[in-house]
Amino acid sequence: MKPLLVYFAVLIACLAIVVAARKSAAAKLCWCWPANQHMVAGPKPQIERNEYLSYGSYDSEPDWNSPERIISLDFNQGQGKRVYYQQCVWCHSDATPAGPSNRSNLTPDPPLMNDGNILNRESDASLRKIISLGGSAVGKSAMMPPYGSTLSEEEINDVIAYIRAIATPEYPNGSTKNTSSGSKPL
Repeated sequence: MKPLLVYFAVLIACLAIVVAARKSAAAKLCWCWPANQHMVAGPKPQIERNEYLSYGSYDSEPDWNSPERIISLDFNQGQGKRVYYQQCVWCHSDATPAGPSNRSNLTPDPPLMNDGNILNRESDASLRKIISLGGSAVGKSAMMPPYGSTLSEEEINDVIAYIRAIATPEYPNGSTKNTSSGSKPL
């Protein structure tokens, strides 16, 4: 009789654990869905955005020097932003999404990618060469690795379009659009 009581006690304890850990149907489908939030039919909730994009913009970036100013990015610049935050931010920014950057550990300090005073002295072709071949191939720091075999030509052009868009002061040509892929500036 005693083993039967122990068996039922363990069974009831297991059932209590299962009920306590019960997930909603949505939580079973997707790990990111909160377990206590169930799917309900209804209107999509309105989400208020504090940033406003211009008509036809693909993405945005807060100005690094003045965060209340939002820079609208076209598709190529948005793709350049994606590549920049994957490959370049670790050395060419003071902070990264993961915390401090590696910039302070490098000699000489790599230029910040929003520093128009430095970037505007370089042509798009020169930047393309630096990114593709690395710093030592063009007489700059050997700490800049070559990305020609890592990034496609289109990705390199997109990164250049992105850094031209966020540079302060703006690029003197007046156009921050990616014109190297054959499209004409507006």
